[in-house]
Amino acid sequence: MDKGALMPSPDETCCVGGGGGSSFSSLRAYGRALAQTPRRLAARACAAASPGEEMSRVRARSGADMARALRWPDLVGLGLGGMVGAGVFVTTGRATRLYAGPAVVVSYAIAGLCALLSAFCYTEFAVDMPVAGGAFSYLRVTFGELAAFLTGANLIMEYVFSNAAVARSFTAYLGTAVGVDAPSKWRIAMPGLPKGFNEVDLVAVGVILLITVCICYSTKESSSVNMVLTAVHVLFIMFVIVMGFWRGDTRNLTRPADPEHNPDGFFPHGAAGVFNGAAMVYLSYIGYDAVSTMAEEVERPSRDIPIGVSGSVVLVTLLYCLMAASMSMLLPYDAIDTEAPFSGAFKGSSGWGWVSNVIGAGASLGILTSLMVAMLGQARYLCVIGRSGVMPAWLARVNPRTATPVNASAFLGVFTAALALFTELDILLNLVCIGTLFVFYMVANAVVYRRYVAAAEDDEEGRRRGAVPTLAFLLAFSLVALCFTLVWKLAPRGGARTGLLVACGAAAAAAVAAFRALVPQARRPELWGVPAMPWVPAASVFLNVFLLGSLDRPSYVRFGFFTAAAALVYVLYSVHASYDADEAAAALDGAKVLDEGCKV
Repeated sequence: MDKGALMPSPDETCCVGGGGGSSFSSLRAYGRALAQTPRRLAARACAAASPGEEMSRVRARSGADMARALRWPDLVGLGLGGMVGAGVFVTTGRATRLYAGPAVVVSYAIAGLCALLSAFCYTEFAVDMPVAGGAFSYLRVTFGELAAFLTGANLIMEYVFSNAAVARSFTAYLGTAVGVDAPSKWRIAMPGLPKGFNEVDLVAVGVILLITVCICYSTKESSSVNMVLTAVHVLFIMFVIVMGFWRGDTRNLTRPADPEHNPDGFFPHGAAGVFNGAAMVYLSYIGYDAVSTMAEEVERPSRDIPIGVSGSVVLVTLLYCLMAASMSMLLPYDAIDTEAPFSGAFKGSSGWGWVSNVIGAGASLGILTSLMVAMLGQARYLCVIGRSGVMPAWLARVNPRTATPVNASAFLGVFTAALALFTELDILLNLVCIGTLFVFYMVANAVVYRRYVAAAEDDEEGRRRGAVPTLAFLLAFSLVALCFTLVWKLAPRGGARTGLLVACGAAAAAAVAAFRALVPQARRPELWGVPAMPWVPAASVFLNVFLLGSLDRPSYVRFGFFTAAAALVYVLYSVHASYDADEAAAALDGAKVLDEGCKV
């Protein structure tokens, strides 16, 4: 039998989840659907798709396939472009001045190791299930539809707000490159609008729309453009590193500018300062997750994805450590400008002010590459969310000529451009980070759950036997990590605090060791898997809980608001669209089987 006959055709799938199903055919039908909401929630909220279904029937809802044209050098370039943006130029200065001092080099190394642990979790899923959905697909096959939808919705909002903020910062860094220090000179003031929304940034809008056109045209060409921009950007970074080591003084690594008021030494604030600095600079590594959304467009996922994701994290860690070392040599840590550490170090030197213009040009290129990778990732997230039936199906369509998700790319590009047009940078930056860290936390939990819970759909007893201890371990371990974080943040320094931290760390290690010894793995990856299971994902869980604890209150307010809004959308629309899509797929499969029986 032709296996292609089992795949729904574009005409058959055009209405799946798109509002054309029975729940949305009329107001009366929608009213009946709302009346059945509790039953449909019970049926769909925890419904987990199988990997085979994600890669066949669900992927077929996009119509044309995405072109498998990427190899591991493309993924390394995309990872570098996504991570090494302009933020590192600011984050390094803040972490050095406020927390770690010259030991910010160690902070970057610790953060890089932690990013690599999280990247391993993404890689196992991406190799085993090479689809474009990234974390959304991973959570959907593990914890079910509702958990995937809530985290996916938050992640897309993080991408949109972050991209709008990054696009507006492009105006500022481009101005620095050409000698215009005030970005307001390139923006149009609108007196009638409230503060924070009253400066129109046409440059940011133009950049977003230009990148949107590029990623709609071709993924391979977008990767090539990213490779060129990233290569030039890395050359700028190497220039900054060389200038720092050349003009720097090794005595600045241990001597502050004001020794009477600031401690000296390479670790002026001790281990606490190093780890607090690592929590701050870890956000500079965000971006490698977008590479996992390229899995559906990779030629050989089992080879290219591990090299591309892990290799990009290792290279970025090396660059970050060298940048931190060069900056620490340029100035004593207590004399560093937290807002512009590198350019500020050269502006004060006679005859070297031009270097700050070079840094502005390099940062501008970094913004373009990080923006392109993020917009590639966000479009693929939305495309697969549309495939799953919880959002309109037209978002899932892949253009047969360009082999890209044009509808999702264009929709998010216009939405991001609208935000960047009016909204000030500080307002946007207060809305980012928490969703990404939460998704990292969920993916690390998911990779443990999937390894230790039976994968066979007909083995319900085996699934139940593995699910109970695995969920108990994940919950207990998260609570221990939360206790560690609260003690670290709130307890006064002293022997009691140290004792509590050691006790929490020992309890976490004991929990992992006991779980590893008592609970056998239900499945092992065929091609590539996270090493040292479950220690690596457990460390990633612990880290992400710690980082989530370092965020401010407005971040949690925003997260709660968007999660509540996403839950409302799910209850009023998505669960009904998903229910219709599942019913239509079941009817289609039944029709195919009946048709096959008639031919015999």
